[in-house]
Order: sequence, then structure tokens, then C-alpha cells
Amino acid sequence: MREDFLHYVWQHQYFDKTDLRTADGEDIQVLRPGHRNADAGPDFLNARLRLGEVEWNGAVEIHLRSSDWARHSHQTDQKYDQVILHVVGSHDADVARTNGSLIPALALQPRLLPELLARYQALVEAPVVAPLPCAPLLNLVPEITKTMMTERALLERVEAKADVIMTLHQHLGQDWEATAYHALMAAFGFQKNGEPLARLAKAVPLAVLRRHRHDQRQLEALLFGQAGFLADNEETVADEYIQDLKQEHEFLRHKYGLGPAALLVHEWNYLRLRPANFPPVRLGQLAGLLHARPALFDALLTAQSVAALTEFFQAPAPAYWRTHFRPGRPGKVPSLGKSSIDLLITNVVVPLRVAYARHVGQPALVESSVALLSELPAEHNQFTDVYEALAFAHRTAADSQGLLSLHKSYCAPAAACTAPSVAACCSNPASPGESSTGHFT
Repeated sequence: MREDFLHYVWQHQYFDKTDLRTADGEDIQVLRPGHRNADAGPDFLNARLRLGEVEWNGAVEIHLRSSDWARHSHQTDQKYDQVILHVVGSHDADVARTNGSLIPALALQPRLLPELLARYQALVEAPVVAPLPCAPLLNLVPEITKTMMTERALLERVEAKADVIMTLHQHLGQDWEATAYHALMAAFGFQKNGEPLARLAKAVPLAVLRRHRHDQRQLEALLFGQAGFLADNEETVADEYIQDLKQEHEFLRHKYGLGPAALLVHEWNYLRLRPANFPPVRLGQLAGLLHARPALFDALLTAQSVAALTEFFQAPAPAYWRTHFRPGRPGKVPSLGKSSIDLLITNVVVPLRVAYARHVGQPALVESSVALLSELPAEHNQFTDVYEALAFAHRTAADSQGLLSLHKSYCAPAAACTAPSVAACCSNPASPGESSTGHFT
């Protein structure tokens, strides 16, 4: 048995739930198994369970044996303090969080059907026939059909992202400037750290930042202090710049009643990130942007070209964060790269403008905003590469976004794309009134 098999079993809940109990005999009810985590930390996040009479929200960690917890040194890693259930093949040891509290365990091996493992192993070892189930029949689809479906998928993806912006806009009291601020903060995380940066935006209200936008040092103190990056350690205790920011943060947080740091250092993700993408680097670039561009929304709304938007995002970071990858750790840091700026335009600027255009009834602004994607170069990733290899047009970011939507909304779901039915992927599988869901990438 392999650990990824247990991931599969837990994700799809393919095990006997009769009289489900922990190793200590406590009743378990799985309300939500959580979603897979591809970064450092527990295997499944945002799980919801009922243990006995208490409902828990947190993470689930999976191992072949309970003792693997200690072998992987999770008992000293604060990222694993959020684990509420340890799902294992076999239970051979009690495990605890960094504070010593025990974590309930669920042993799955006695609850698995033998034929399930055999079927899973056969699927894993089966040769890959085609990158997509419908690939062998794509030559039957006219080019105009593929082009029209990709364009439709692009518009659905942009509309879905605009819907996310509109929901944010409603939650922020219909304040477009605050909406732009929150959207940019989350997007600067570039997937790996989007969630912590979104939380930071809530912890440092725009109304507070507006009062200090002309003082870059105070902006840094607010952002880095609430992000938890000013905590003393062996690298920062002798760093005069960090100590000065820490003192300023203490003054400002008491002044505005912000409380202590909203995040802890271990809540930021560094796994598989280049130093240029480290969270403190991105936060330094945000501080420079907020200082140099006091009217975010107006600038993003009125920019007439990709060149103008690129210039907007090239605001220099504070000097310290151009020479430090982390607090107290020197190094030459490059400025925000063109590819990162292109992603910000794709995932923030275009949806923000489309959401505003829909809100005020300006269809021409929708068209001009979507047209910006045709000025950006194509993205290349594991999904778009598949379609490019199958001769789909892939010249600009508009093509990339359409192909991503085509894959995630139509071709990826198991029931949406089968070899006998090319139309499921490349025709008109949904009625005109239906729309797909979209996520920032």
C-alpha cells in the first residue's frame, strides 16, 4: 500500500464508515474531508469533522503508519498544529502537536475492501493512451468549432473571476478602492501565499493604510508587523532596520487597536519557491506599490494599454527589500518581473474592470478589458501545453485563459469528456444560460 492510495481513499471517502471511531474509541463523523494541499503543511486543509459531540474545523494529515509523524518531524513543526485528525493505514503510536496535545487517529486499513486497492493499482500502472480521453477524435472537430469553444470558455472564465470581484465588492461595502486593494493583496501571493496575503489585507484595513501612504516606513511597519515578519530571531535581533520597524509597528498597532501580529511566520509558504518569490519580497513590492500609487482603482481602471499597466506595477520596493530576501537575510532581490505583472493584469486588472463595467453598464469597457489579454504573451503550464501539443491555437494570454477554462470546466470532470463523445469537450455541452466556475491562477 502507498500513501497516495490513502490520499485517494480519504479524498473520495472510499472506506467503510460503519461505527466510525478513532483509535481511542471516539465517534467520528466526516462532514467535509477537506481539499488537497500541494504546499508545505498537512495533506488536506479546511476539513470539518464531528469528534464525539464537538465539531472541528482544521486539517487532516495522512501517513501509512502513525509513527511516520515523528519520522517526518511534524511534532516540532507549527504548520501541523492545525491537524484535527491523523488518518493512517495502521495505528502504531500516539502523536502530538507542538504544545503536547494529542491528535486523534483513524486507522483505515481494516475498513478497506481488498479489491479497491487492486483496482487502484491497476489504474496507476495502466499506460497513458492519450493526454485527453477525446484526443484521438479531435481531428474530427472543425477548427472553427475549437476556436469558438475556446473563446466561449475564455469569456466564462473572465465572467467567473468578475463574479468573485463583485462578491468581494459587496463584502467591502461597495468600495471600489478597497476592492482593488484586497484583490491585489491576494493576487500578489501568486497561489502559494494568496490566502495569507488575503488575511493580511483584512488585518490591515485600507482606511488605516491611507493615513500613512506618504510615509513608506510606517507602511512597512504596518504590513510587515501584522504579517508576523518582525518577530525576533537570530537573524533579526541585531538588524537595526527591522528593530526600528518593530518599534514603529508597536506604536501604530496600539494607536489603531490592531492587536498583535495577525499571522505567524510558519503560516507563510516557502516550499518550492525561488527566493525572488519569497513572501517578504512580495510584501516589500506591495509596500512600494501602495506608497507610490495612492489611487489604485482609478489607475487600474483608466490605464489604456498593457504598457501603462506594466509601468504602474513597476513601482520600486523600499530599499531594504531590494537587498533582503527575508528580514535580516541580505541578498540581491530582482524587481517584480514581467511574467508576474502579466499574471496580475490577467487575474486582477481584467476581472476588476469587467466587474466594474458590468456594475455601471459599460459593455465597451468589458470588451476593451478582455482585449488586454490579447496583448499579453501566452502562458505555458501543464494544462496549456497539452492543448498546444494537440494543435489548439495558443498565441496569447487570451488563448491560455480559454484553454484553462476549457480544460477545468469541461474536459477535466470525469463525466464531461469521454472518447466516444468529442462534443463534450469541444462543442456545446452547456446551455446558453449556464456558466462555469473559475478560480484565480
